[in-house]
Amino acid sequence: MIEKPMDVLAQFPVRKSEKQKSAFRKEVWRYLQGLGYKVTVEQGSMGVKNVVIGNPDSAKYLITAHYDTPACIGLPNILTPCNPIVFIGWQVLLVAVILAAAILPGVLLGFVFEDPVVAGNVSALMYWLILILMLAGPANKRNANDNTSGVVTVLETAAAWPKEKRDLVCFVLFDLEEAGLIGSAAYRKAHKAATKNQIVLNLDCVGDGDEILLVAKRKLKKDPEKLALLRSFNGSRGSKKITLHEKGFVVYPSDQQHYPYGVGIAAFRRVKGIGLYVGRIHTARDTILDEKNVNYLRDTLLTLADVNAAQ
Repeated sequence: MIEKPMDVLAQFPVRKSEKQKSAFRKEVWRYLQGLGYKVTVEQGSMGVKNVVIGNPDSAKYLITAHYDTPACIGLPNILTPCNPIVFIGWQVLLVAVILAAAILPGVLLGFVFEDPVVAGNVSALMYWLILILMLAGPANKRNANDNTSGVVTVLETAAAWPKEKRDLVCFVLFDLEEAGLIGSAAYRKAHKAATKNQIVLNLDCVGDGDEILLVAKRKLKKDPEKLALLRSFNGSRGSKKITLHEKGFVVYPSDQQHYPYGVGIAAFRRVKGIGLYVGRIHTARDTILDEKNVNYLRDTLLTLADVNAAQ
């Protein structure tokens, strides 16, 4: 039973199978209903089940996170949002490793049977098996950062949001992000008119790192009012820092990409020569969920209610 959002880490650490997801959704429903929220589960294509907390069509802001658990095949997903050389280089390396793992067995069997057709067929089969394992393979039982951290932060913010100002915000937990941002695409399709102007603040991997980066879509950066709102988030608390990225290369592939005014929010470490990076995710080393990050982001997001009260 969830008594506080951080309980998700211990009680629902894996949310990959339908049984696991269903148990998680039911408990989230119970917890938030107890706080007076209207909670619905919206279904979409490919079995999507998004958890929607509040009124999705009247809200000015969406605060979101994906709740599904990634697979674990031993290859870390390393992201360097502001370093294009490392970002692209790592993606190329991953593709090379996958191709090598697929082609090598085919070549060996082709050599044994002295048949190039065997080599081609086995390599193709191995390639698709690896892709399937990456998407639907065994769940990563260690996913504190990706994305239990985002789920906990959404629930913390919902629990602390003033009751009299709940019409300003809708909280959404997306399904099937790990399969290709499918849940957020389904939500966008179902609420296209409302999301045309909503600021979507998407929390993905916010639990490990002292530097929290806001990555806004280009359209938002061209809107002075919305940009000023995001700039108001800039600040620091102890060793923690929140920064809106405004100039230069930046990429953070997550659910916010489907929305005109989408904002990706993630926490990063910093290393000399590389800059900001997030690692460990999609591996057994994903064990860090710093509650200070959750509290800092919760308090920052709560200022949205104060900003609108002053207008």
